[in-house]
Amino acid sequence: MIQSFDAYVTAALFDRAGRAAFALGDGTVRFEDGASVEAHKGAALAACLHPSGEGLLTGGDDGRLVWARAGGAQELGKVTGRWIESVAASAESGLIAFAAARELHVRDVADPAFARVFAHEKSVADLAFDPKGRRIAAATYNGVALWYARIADQKPAMLKWAGSHVAIAWSPDGKFLISAMQENQLHGWRVADEKNMRMGGYPAKVKSLAFLAKGSLMATSGANGVVVWPFAGSTGPMGKQAAEVGYEESATATRVAAMPAGQWVAWGLDDGRVRACNLAGQQIVNLKAEKGAPITALAMTPDGKRVAWGDEDGAAGVAEI
Repeated sequence: MIQSFDAYVTAALFDRAGRAAFALGDGTVRFEDGASVEAHKGAALAACLHPSGEGLLTGGDDGRLVWARAGGAQELGKVTGRWIESVAASAESGLIAFAAARELHVRDVADPAFARVFAHEKSVADLAFDPKGRRIAAATYNGVALWYARIADQKPAMLKWAGSHVAIAWSPDGKFLISAMQENQLHGWRVADEKNMRMGGYPAKVKSLAFLAKGSLMATSGANGVVVWPFAGSTGPMGKQAAEVGYEESATATRVAAMPAGQWVAWGLDDGRVRACNLAGQQIVNLKAEKGAPITALAMTPDGKRVAWGDEDGAAGVAEI
């Protein structure tokens, strides 16, 4: 399935039923069965799966947090005069979060009266709940702030490293937090003792991170193939080298997606192609061989059988592996 939405594809995700959904720069959320929902008056800037597994949570430049389902859109939060550029949700705790400028907002889908607001010195670029959904990490300037999501009055634990942190991911066991930086590198921390690590050598900016193989591997974009870091053991990637799969001198990986419990990883390239590889056998599959605009969104079903992609010109599709 390939279609054109004529709008930048902000995110591609699969819901609990395995249906692909796309959040777009024209403010709509489109589903692979043809359903279309008007979520925002401007652009959808960020999206994640709702804790229920049904539909998407989207943040927009209209300052609204919206739950978009095939049957319609429901506003769950609003900030005046600011953009919502990052959203996160936890199926384990039922909490949702969104960032607007320097503020992190937390809501509970089971309790409409619950609300927390956490302030930072600088703008928040990305959010990620820990595997249990109890703590939330906020990427900001000079480090990452860790908050207990339900506690009102607190000071965050700060994982410090100079520079601008733009995308973050927890390891599935909650032991490591990895940040992509404005520079062409990653930075990581072992959360228990805050021991930190530089993960460099990238020719381009890293915009996308994905864990696979039950957390023993992490894939990233930012190179001429997909970069895979080892995370097995108590020290994770500390002192270890990454591998690069599917190297091509003429293209750079812009997005990655992976099978959480398996060995399949997919990556989208800046020339519009989409590839996948089973790391167990090093078999590479071309999911989209035609070149086009850079891939901006990518997702894989948990069973590793389907991949959804979108590009900056509005082309999108779902491919079977």
